[in-house]
Amino acid sequence: MGAVVHTELLNRGAAVPAQSGAGKLHPLIAVKLWENPCWLSFRINYLGLRFNLPVYGWIEQRYGLMRPEYVVLYALYLRDGIAAKDVCASAGFPKNSISRAIQKLLRRRLIRRASDARDRRSYVLRLTAEGRRILDETVPPMVAHEKRMLSVLNRNEQETLSRLMAKLVADSPTWPTQLHGE
Repeated sequence: MGAVVHTELLNRGAAVPAQSGAGKLHPLIAVKLWENPCWLSFRINYLGLRFNLPVYGWIEQRYGLMRPEYVVLYALYLRDGIAAKDVCASAGFPKNSISRAIQKLLRRRLIRRASDARDRRSYVLRLTAEGRRILDETVPPMVAHEKRMLSVLNRNEQETLSRLMAKLVADSPTWPTQLHGE
């Protein structure tokens, strides 16, 4: 992509916000976020890391849960009584990582496995009281952290961001899963 096209793209509302903390960023991070032809993916990843690193670091330190283990618990928090394959499909982790996480959670008695009432050959996972207690303690700080991240936006901007992100997510199944260099 040529510099002119790149600059045009950045100037279409994607440039550095005037009253931001952008001056506090490491210079290379600033280049990756503001002078990058792949600005969207780098900004999404950056924001994801700014959310995930403190959250999962705190959970690991306080509860001894690694990220894949907490991802399993959180999936069950959102929809208890699902199969391991459902957790895998939604987690973004390899199947073996989720399988190991499930085994650790079963040993710690944070989840239990039960026969699926619809298909006796299958099993579903459920939170135990202790697993639920951990989620009751961890979800509110996560929500507060996200609210802090969004606090720079007014309500209309937050709603617009939500709609735009939802549009990208809804279209994502049509995106290629492999790149072919040209």
